[in-house]
Amino acid sequence: MASKVAALLFLGLICFQFATAQIVMDCCLSVSEKRLNLKNLVSYSIKRAGMGCDISATVFVNKKGMKLCVVPPEGNPWVQNLIKILDKRHPHH
Repeated sequence: MASKVAALLFLGLICFQFATAQIVMDCCLSVSEKRLNLKNLVSYSIKRAGMGCDISATVFVNKKGMKLCVVPPEGNPWVQNLIKILDKRHPHH
């Protein structure tokens, strides 16, 4: 009987740890307004403040795998243009 209780407590503890585990987000700590060279970019992602990150940003990935944090696309036509071109290159993005 004691072993069943101990097993249930152990199982409960494991479930509790999974439920309280936080998902690690890859967020930017700051953003740049520096324009990037399209020929070096391979992909992008958009991070939103309040959705796991403190600040909104567009994260471009270059050919070397480096992640470059720049301003979000809203109100920044040059960022919107880069995204549009990358989407045409890789429509499955």
